[in-house]
Amino acid sequence: MSELIINPSRACAISGHRVLGKNLKKEQVKELINKIIEKEFDTFLVGMALGFDTLCFNILEDIRKSKPINIIACIPCVEQPEKFNEKQREEYFRMLDSADQKIYVSKNYSSKCMQKRNEFMVDNSSILLAYCIREYGGTANTIKYAIKKDKPIIKVGEKYE
Repeated sequence: MSELIINPSRACAISGHRVLGKNLKKEQVKELINKIIEKEFDTFLVGMALGFDTLCFNILEDIRKSKPINIIACIPCVEQPEKFNEKQREEYFRMLDSADQKIYVSKNYSSKCMQKRNEFMVDNSSILLAYCIREYGGTANTIKYAIKKDKPIIKVGEKYE
């Protein structure tokens, strides 16, 4: 695999909750991602967490079969999958194998490694796709950071024109 250089002007960061609400529809997320691609975005930075990240990674893999896009696995630390169950770990490593590039933001776990990963994704993109239904936690902090950095945010459930 050749080294992929991230062009932030064509990169979209993805952040969302680990637990998905019942109203979240895969087709709605796929439609938003396709609209982002139509705006000439071709690189997607995914934090490799359970829930929304996994959903988006799988959608992106499907889209990648017919469109030239890159999926970059942004991994907060080597220990990320340690608390996943066996099925979740299998899917995690399958996704890592499928990623066009893997970036480890921190070598070891720390109380700040997840936020460092989220900030890395925002810093290396020009748009954030977010699934956030509460005002606290990692995704809410990522949105606040994107606002501070003047990055447009598309929240799942909103239209993107």
